[in-house]
Amino acid sequence: MKITKESVLETLRTLSLPGDGQNMIDAGALGNILIFGDQVDIDIQMSNPTLQARKKAEVTIIKAIHEQVFEKAKVKVNIKITPPTDISGPTPIKGKPIPGIDNIIAISSGKGGVGKSTITANIAITLSKMGCKVGVLDADIYGPSIPTMFDMVGARPLSVSIDGKSKMEPIENYGVKVLSIGFFTRPEQAVIWRGPMAAKALNQMIFDAAWGELDFLLIDLPPGTGDIHLSIVQALPLNGAIVVSTPQNVALADAKKGIALFQQENINVPVLGIVENMSYFSPAELPDHKYYIFGERGAEYLAKDKNIPFLGAIPLIQSVREASDYGRPAVLQDKGPVVEEFVEITKKLVAQVLHRNSYLPPTKAVEITNLVGCEAIKS
Repeated sequence: MKITKESVLETLRTLSLPGDGQNMIDAGALGNILIFGDQVDIDIQMSNPTLQARKKAEVTIIKAIHEQVFEKAKVKVNIKITPPTDISGPTPIKGKPIPGIDNIIAISSGKGGVGKSTITANIAITLSKMGCKVGVLDADIYGPSIPTMFDMVGARPLSVSIDGKSKMEPIENYGVKVLSIGFFTRPEQAVIWRGPMAAKALNQMIFDAAWGELDFLLIDLPPGTGDIHLSIVQALPLNGAIVVSTPQNVALADAKKGIALFQQENINVPVLGIVENMSYFSPAELPDHKYYIFGERGAEYLAKDKNIPFLGAIPLIQSVREASDYGRPAVLQDKGPVVEEFVEITKKLVAQVLHRNSYLPPTKAVEITNLVGCEAIKS
C-alpha cells in the first residue's frame, strides 16, 4: 500500500494534543511530514513539556496511523517543545527564587557511595575556572562531605549585615562559595534530627545566606528520595537536576528512582543528564586496558532508555579519591584525562541548561536570566 501525505493529514485532523481542544492541524501543531515508502516522519510542536504528555501524543499518532492509514507503517514522531505564547503572568509552580542566583541545579544519586559529592565539587570548580560565579549548598544534612572536599573542615561562616538583616556569609575556596551543615557541627558529631528540624536548617542555609550574584548554585543532595529532596523542590524553583550513578544494577535501580522523583507530575524538574562515576579501572602499568569492575556502560544505557542526556563517565582512579580526601579536587590539576572529562561533562551540562532555559517554560515566578559571566563556555 502506498502511503500519501493527504491520508496522514486527514488522520491528524481527527486528533488533538493533550489538553488542547483543537485538532493538530488547526492548532498549528504540525511542523512537517516526510514519507519514504512505508516510513512516516512527523514533526509536532507542543507547549506541554511533561514526559507523560509527549508520550501520550506520540502513542496517539502512531496508533491512529496504523489504524487509519497503514497498519505496518513505520512511524516516527519528533516532538519539539515550544514556550507558551503568553507568559505575561506565569504562575509559580513552587518555591521562590533567590535574588541574584540565575540557575539552581540539584545533584542527586539515589544510592549512597557513588561519588555524588565528588562530582559536585569537581563540576563546581570547573565552572569557576571557566569564568562562572558558583556556589555549592551541601544539603546532605546527615553526612556532609563537601567541607572535606573543599579543605574547609573546622571553618565557621561569619555573620554579615545585608540591608539591615544579619545573614550567613558562605565560605569561599577555589573560587566557589560553600555552605554546609558540617560548618556547624564537629566532625565526629552525628546529626540526629527529625525531618522538620533538618528542613528548617536547610531553609536557613538557603534563604538566610548572603550568596550574592551567582550564575550557578549547585545543591549536593543526600542519597535517596526523602524529606530533604521534597524540602528542596518545595523551597526552590530548580532549573534542573543531574543524577550520578555507578554502572552496576544495584546503583542503577536507585538512580531510576531518583529520576522518577524529578519526573513526578507535581514536581516536574527537568533531568539535565546522567553522569557515570567509577566507570572503569585502568592500572598504571596497563593504561590502555579498561577493566569494567562494576559493569560496562550501565548509566549510559540507562540514559538512553530514559531519553536523558548522558553527560559523561569518570573512571575509577586512585588520584581522584585522594584529591577529594585531601581537599583538593581532581580538576585543580593542570591537565590529565580526568580533568578533560570533567571539562566535557561541565560543557554538556551548561549546554543542557541553556537549552532548558530556551525551550521550556520557567519553573519560577520570574523569568530565568542569561548566564552572565559564562562567556567562556557559550563561545
